[in-house]
Amino acid sequence: MKKLKKLNSAQVRRMYLKFFEEHGHKIMPSASLVPVNDPTLLWINSGVATMKKYFDGKVVPENPRMTSSQKSIRTNDIENVGKTARHHTMFEMLGNFSVGDYFKNEVIPWAWELLTSDKWFGFDPERLYITYYPKDHDAYNKWREVGVAKDHLIPDEDNFWDIGQGPSGPDTEIFYDRGQEFNNLADDDPENYPGGENERYLEIWNIVFSQFNHTPEDTYEPLPHKNIDTGMGLERVVSIFENAPTNFETDLFMPLIKQTEEFSGTKKYGVNKEDDIQFKIIADHIRTITFAIGDGALPSNMGRGYVIRRLLRRAVVAGKKLGIDKPFLAKMVPTVGKIMQDYYPDVLENADYIASVIKSEEDRFSATLNGGLNLLNNVIAEAKQNGTNEIDGKTAFKLYDTYGFPIELTKEYASDEGLTVDQKGFEAAMTEQQNRARNARDMDNGMGVQTDLWTDFKEDSKYVGYTDLTVDNAKVIGLAHDGKQADSADADDKDIEVIFDVTPFYAEMGGQVADTGDIIDNYGKKVGRVVDVQHAPNQQNLHRVELTAPLKKGARYKLVVDRLRHLKIEKNHTATHLLDQALRNVLGGHTQQAGSLVEEHYLRFDFNHFGQVTAKDLQAVEQMVNEQIWKEIPVKTVETDIDSAKEMGAIALFSDKYGDKVRVVKIGDYNTEFCGGDHVKNTNELGLFKIVSEGGVGAGVRRIEAVTSSDAFKFLQDRDNLLEQTAAELKTAQIKEVPHQVAALQAELKEAQKKSAALEAKIAAQQANNVFENVQDTKRGSLIAAEVKVAGMGQLRQLADSWRAKKLSDVLVLGTANGDKANLLVAVSDDKVKAGLKAGDLIKSIAKAINGGGGGRPNLAQAGGKNLAGIQDALKLAKEYMNK
Repeated sequence: MKKLKKLNSAQVRRMYLKFFEEHGHKIMPSASLVPVNDPTLLWINSGVATMKKYFDGKVVPENPRMTSSQKSIRTNDIENVGKTARHHTMFEMLGNFSVGDYFKNEVIPWAWELLTSDKWFGFDPERLYITYYPKDHDAYNKWREVGVAKDHLIPDEDNFWDIGQGPSGPDTEIFYDRGQEFNNLADDDPENYPGGENERYLEIWNIVFSQFNHTPEDTYEPLPHKNIDTGMGLERVVSIFENAPTNFETDLFMPLIKQTEEFSGTKKYGVNKEDDIQFKIIADHIRTITFAIGDGALPSNMGRGYVIRRLLRRAVVAGKKLGIDKPFLAKMVPTVGKIMQDYYPDVLENADYIASVIKSEEDRFSATLNGGLNLLNNVIAEAKQNGTNEIDGKTAFKLYDTYGFPIELTKEYASDEGLTVDQKGFEAAMTEQQNRARNARDMDNGMGVQTDLWTDFKEDSKYVGYTDLTVDNAKVIGLAHDGKQADSADADDKDIEVIFDVTPFYAEMGGQVADTGDIIDNYGKKVGRVVDVQHAPNQQNLHRVELTAPLKKGARYKLVVDRLRHLKIEKNHTATHLLDQALRNVLGGHTQQAGSLVEEHYLRFDFNHFGQVTAKDLQAVEQMVNEQIWKEIPVKTVETDIDSAKEMGAIALFSDKYGDKVRVVKIGDYNTEFCGGDHVKNTNELGLFKIVSEGGVGAGVRRIEAVTSSDAFKFLQDRDNLLEQTAAELKTAQIKEVPHQVAALQAELKEAQKKSAALEAKIAAQQANNVFENVQDTKRGSLIAAEVKVAGMGQLRQLADSWRAKKLSDVLVLGTANGDKANLLVAVSDDKVKAGLKAGDLIKSIAKAINGGGGGRPNLAQAGGKNLAGIQDALKLAKEYMNK
C-alpha cells in the first residue's frame, strides 16, 4: 500500500494551483463572497459562480484555461453544521476551468496525474474510485485508458450536472477510500459503496463536462463551445492528507477549537459528543463571519446581513453551552487570519475592523439574549397562571428566530418549571420561515443560454474617447440585427448592434454610463443614433443603434458623441474619486466603494460603513471634496502594468477585473485609483460639489447622491427659492430672520398645545365624574361601561389610571369616536385578573362591534376600528360578557 504524503492546507492549495498553472491555466484570485453584478446569488457559492459570464458567452476570457481556489458560502442547511463530518457554511472550492478549449481527452489524464503522481498528490490508485454517467462512454474509455481498473469505475444515473437554463452535461466524481476503519455501515448496506451515504468513501472531486445548452424550451442542444468545470473541496482533501477523522481535526479548524477550549476553561474537544458539536459550530461560524465581514457584508435583519447575524448568534449560544458567558468571538478573528494568511492576507490586515463589527454585534446580542430570557420567564409565568402546561410553538419559534434561543434551550427552561413545548407548532413556524428564506435566496443558479453571436469576433476596435469625441472615418467591421450577423441593416430591423474599427463612444463600465450620439454618412446625413454601448465578449465596444437610413458593413461613417452630456458625465466621474477619498479620510480606511453610477445629471456612490454617517461627518466630506475642486488640481492618467500601479498606491475596486495593462487616474497627491473611465483635466472643471442625499440601502451599505457644476448650482438655487418663499410666507424682511421666526411660531404652537391639552384633561375629568358614578353589578363583578368624548386612546388611558387609583369598580370599559376611528379600552382590577378575568379576552369579544381588533396585557387592553356607530353595541356586549 502506497504511503500517504503529509501536506497541510496551504501546501494542498498551492500544489493544486501550481499543477494547473504548469498546464497553461491562469490562476484567478478568490473573488469576494459578495457577488458583483449578479442579483441571482446571495453569496458566491462555488468556483463556477464567478465564471458564469465566461461560460454563457457574455465575455471571452484572456485565457480560456483558468484555475482558482474560491472561498464560498452555502447556508441552506445551517442546522447540520457540527453534526456531520464535513458540513460547513464557508468552504474553499479548488477548480480548473476550460472555456471552449480542452475537454475530456485532456482533463481526465490531468486529474489522474494530479491525484496519483508522486510529484503531486501521490494518492494510491487503489484508493480511488470513479463514478460516471452511464451513457458517457467517452469518459469511461478515457478513465480506462489512464489506468483505472474496471471495478473502480461505477456507473451512476445521477452523474449529470444540470441546474436550469444554460450549460449542462454529464459529470464524473472521484472518491477516496479511507479504509475499513472509517466504515460506519454494515458490509451489506445498500449505501456502502463509492457514491453512497457513508463515511468510508469520501467524494473529493467533481468534473463536469458541459456539452449541452439547456434551452428555455427544456431541450438539450450541443454547446457552440464545450466547457470543463471542476470542483474539489479543499477541506475534504486536507482531511485525507492530515489523516483527520473529519474536516474539523485539520489545521483549518483545530486552532479555533483549541482557542475555544481556552475560553471555556472546563470543556475539552473529543470528550463529549454534544460538546463537540458546539466546538464545531463555533469554529465553522467564526470563519464564515470573519470572511463575510471582510468582504463588506455586515450584520442586519435582511439578506446576507441576516445570515451573518444568525451565524453569530448560533456561535454565541454554542459558547454558552460550553460555559463561555463573556463575548469571545471577536478575539478569534486574528486566529482565523493566521490560519488563512498564506492565501488570504487581507483578513489579518483588516482584523481590527472585522473584530470591532463582531464585538458590537456580540454586545448587542447579549442584550437581546437577556430580552429573550425575560420574554421566556413571562411566558412561563403566564402559562402557569392560566393553568396550561405547554408553551405554544409560535412563541418558541419567536424565541429562536428573534432572540437566538435554540428550541432545546427553551425546552430546558420550560422543563425546569414543569412545562412542555409545542414541538409541532415550532416546526411548522420553522418550515414557514425556511420557505421564505428559500424564496429570497438564490433565485437562479443557471448561467443563461450560451450564445456565440459575437464570441468568435476578434477584430480589433480602438476606443479614442479619452481624447477625441468625434471620429471622421470609422469603419463598420461588425454588424448584427435580430440576433444574427449581417452585411447591412436598415430602420426596420431590430436589435441592431455595430462594432467600428475606431470609436469615440464609451462603453458602460465601472459605474459610468455609456455615451450617446450620432452616426453620419459621407454626405453629412444622419443615418442613425447610438443609444447604448456595451462590451462585446472580446471587449470591443458594441454599439446599440437606432437607424433612420441603411447602414452597411465595410462602409465608413462619422461618429459624433453628445459632447455636453459626455463632459457632464466626466465631471461626475471625477467627483466620485474625490468623494471616495474624502469618505476614507473622514470615516476611516475601512470604508470602501460598494458600487457607483455616474450619470449626466447626478452621481450615486455606495460604500461600506458600519453605522450611521453623522451630519457633521457628511459636512466634512462635502467640504473636503470642494476644497480639492477649488485647489485646481491637475488630473492625470497613466497606463502601466498592475504591479507598478500598486506601487503608486492606486486603489483597486472589488468590482473591477484588471488585465496586464491598467489605467491609473491620479488627482495630485490626494487620490490615486485604477479606472478605465473618462475624467476632467483639472478639478476646477467641476466648479461645485453638493451632496443631495445620504442613507442606508442595505446591510452595512450607505448611499450618497450628489451633483456637480451647473446641476449643483441649480440645486442650491432651488433651495434658495424655497427659502425666499418661506420668508415671504412668514412676512420676514430678511432671510436670516427665518430661523428665529420659525422658532417663535413653534414656541407659540407648543404653548397653544399645552393649553389645549389642559382643557381636554379638564373636560375628561368632568366626564369621568359623571361616568364613574354609573356602576353596574354583573355576575362577574362591578362594571363601569360608557362612551366618552375625548381626544383618542391617550385620554382613555388617563381615565383608566384615575379609575384604577380610586378603585371604583372591578372592570372599566370605555369607548370614544375620534375622527373616523372608534377606540375601545378595557381595564381590569388586579384582584379580578388573579381570579382569571383578562382584559385581552374581553376586548376581543367586543371589538367586532366596531369592525376592529385588539389586545394587550391581562389588566389593560385596547382596540381600534372603523365602525363608529358600533361603540354602543360594544358596551352592551361587554355587559353580556360580564354576566356569563
